[in-house]
Amino acid sequence: MSEQVLRNGNVMERSRTRTITQVAMLGAVAGVLMNFEFPIPFLAPPFYQLDFSEIPVLVGAFAMGPLAGVMVELVKVLIHLVTKGTTTAMVGDIANFLVGCAFVVPAGLIYRFHYVKSRKHAVIGMAVGTVLTTIVACLINAFVLLPAYGKAFGMPIEAFIEMGGAVNGAVNSLLSFVVLITAPFNLFKFTVISIVVFFIYKRIRVILKGD
Repeated sequence: MSEQVLRNGNVMERSRTRTITQVAMLGAVAGVLMNFEFPIPFLAPPFYQLDFSEIPVLVGAFAMGPLAGVMVELVKVLIHLVTKGTTTAMVGDIANFLVGCAFVVPAGLIYRFHYVKSRKHAVIGMAVGTVLTTIVACLINAFVLLPAYGKAFGMPIEAFIEMGGAVNGAVNSLLSFVVLITAPFNLFKFTVISIVVFFIYKRIRVILKGD
């Protein structure tokens, strides 16, 4: 009995060590990817940047569960802070963390905790995550992020609305900005990320913890 307990303890310790290693690895990759961002001028003003840092985060959530995905997201943001710093007194970085969690947690929950894991559950999870993330992003941008950016750069909210209007002529208020700029940008971003993960996850999960 004692040998069995010891053996089980060793297995659990190896599993825990492997999970920590994988979280750190995926977080590091995500942190690097976060530094490579670019605008989508047909969708949003240039201060909205697209990056692919959520890909390793979502892979981690699928492979190890939503809690691991949250930890990968945290490592990602911390690495980005160390390598590039912050321009919004960390408000933008916290918002990035919350938006990322809004994406990977529901996706990871729906996929990971189904008895039979399938591409169907992965797609449902990513779709739910994309919609929820878009809603969260709109709320955070309207009430937290845009005011914080305005304060950091000495710009009134109206300046951001004008920049949005240059992309979409129907933008003339904060509400129309988040509906016509923030929402489409995030829907586009997280749909692209979901498509990429859909095609690569099964191929790379062999190097991670299996289902």
